[in-house]
Amino acid sequence: MKPPFRADHVGSLLRTQAVKENRLKWKKGEISAQELRAIEDAAILETVKKLESTGMKSITDGEFRRDYFHLDFLKELEGVSVTGGIEANPNAKVAEDGFKPPVLSVTGKLKHVKDIQVEDFKYLQSIVTQTPKVTIPSPTMIHFRGGRKSIDIHSYPDMDEFFHDLAAAYREEIDHLYQAGLRYLQLDDTNLAYLCDPKMRAAAAERGEDPNLLPKTYAALINSVIDNRPADLTIGIHLCRGNYRSTWFAEGGYEPVAEILFNEINVDAYFLEYDDERSGDFAPLRFVPAHKNVVLGIVSSKQKELENIDDLCRRIDEAAQYMPLENLCVSPQCGFSSTHHGNDMTHDDQWCKIELVVNTAIKVWGES
Repeated sequence: MKPPFRADHVGSLLRTQAVKENRLKWKKGEISAQELRAIEDAAILETVKKLESTGMKSITDGEFRRDYFHLDFLKELEGVSVTGGIEANPNAKVAEDGFKPPVLSVTGKLKHVKDIQVEDFKYLQSIVTQTPKVTIPSPTMIHFRGGRKSIDIHSYPDMDEFFHDLAAAYREEIDHLYQAGLRYLQLDDTNLAYLCDPKMRAAAAERGEDPNLLPKTYAALINSVIDNRPADLTIGIHLCRGNYRSTWFAEGGYEPVAEILFNEINVDAYFLEYDDERSGDFAPLRFVPAHKNVVLGIVSSKQKELENIDDLCRRIDEAAQYMPLENLCVSPQCGFSSTHHGNDMTHDDQWCKIELVVNTAIKVWGES
């Protein structure tokens, strides 16, 4: 079966203790990058075997080599700078810890000067028996938070040139991944989901952006990256409302962006958060065209409490009132560790969630 699979995996997994401890040692200069990579390799191998044993066919490396789902990729593009960021207070409650994500800005001409994910993919490819999947941040992630003010006016007096260079950099990375053997890619995008939130839309307007035009701008940007891809490269997009230590940042149903999201962005599949009321109802799925798939993120990766499989099946039936059941799949609503901190659950909780996704797919469609 071509991806997405009936049971699919969004991306990140809780880091092992060895990865967490030794990544900290590497940051302190106590071990080399090569030593850290060997430790990561061993942890990824063990975790991949565990993931495959659940029946999951979509296999990532858990993003074990990253601190953040987006920054570790974006900072490798020439012209991108990462500054600021307030580390979380580990003694505070998750939603009240004062955490602010590091700030991305464009300080020079954007260029793809080296491969970013290729070597990581090659290692993953060498150890899987199922389909290896790579997740990278959507190109919109460089623009939304800061808008025009975060992009150096001397480097890009013309925003059309900015979007042109950004798309070219992404195309080069994706082409190199494809040449290495990648056939399943996911773009992680918070911005289109944030544009479902009235408060986020108001904040964008305060930055001088038109929240009604931004979805079209982002659709054009994403399409300029992926439109000439090979026919056998499946590309999905995951919409996320924030996932930091089980904290969310935005809310609101998909209705404000649904028509553009489903009909003007030329991806093959949509990974949509639908784990609680913050995501609204399934009615926006009426806009999904017949040739596209939706992966319903109805199993929470934020809360450790295990969902009831019959309740999940009923929710899938509800979604199938708006689009064909054969075009639906199921997954966790997000990764389990979008940042290295991880969400508020144990490794056992995580694996129970993944097994639940697989078992739900088998119960609904007879396959995972």
